[in-house]
Amino acid sequence: MADARRWWAWLGLSFVIVAADQLSKLAMIAVFQPGEESVVTGFFSLVLAFNTGAAFSFLRDVAGWPRYLFSAVAIAAGGLIIWLLRRGGDRLYCAGLALILGGAAGNLWDRLTLGHVVDFLLFHWDRWYYPAFNVADSAITVGAALLILDSFGRRRGTAS
Repeated sequence: MADARRWWAWLGLSFVIVAADQLSKLAMIAVFQPGEESVVTGFFSLVLAFNTGAAFSFLRDVAGWPRYLFSAVAIAAGGLIIWLLRRGGDRLYCAGLALILGGAAGNLWDRLTLGHVVDFLLFHWDRWYYPAFNVADSAITVGAALLILDSFGRRRGTAS
C-alpha cells in the first residue's frame, strides 16, 4: 500500500508540473503577441515564441510529420516513465522521472492542441541568445540532471 501511495505522489508531482507549465503559457498568450519581448534584466527576457520543432527548434521548418513524430515519442516515453515509476526506486530517481513526465506531458499538450509548443523564457548576453524555452523544458532538464545524479549514487558490481 505504501508503494501505491508513493506512485500516486509522483504522478501528483507530474500533474503540478503540467499545471504550472500550462498556466504560465496561458498567461503569456494572454499578455504577449507572438514575437513580443519584454526585457526583465540585462540577460533575461520574456518573449512569446512558437516552436513547431523539437528542442532548440530542431526541424521547425519541416512541415507536418515532426509534430506527429514528437507526439508519438512523447507518448511512448510517457508510457515507459509511468511503468518505471510504478516499479519504484529511490526518491531522486522517481523525482527525476516525475519531472520528465510532467514536462513531456506539458509540451505534448501544446503539440496536440495548438500544433506547436509555446516558449517564453529567453536568456541572452550581448548578441548571444539561448533558444527560448518554457516551464516544461525546465522540468525535463532538472529531471534529467536528477537521473544523472542518481546514477552516480548507484553501487556498481565488480567486474569478474
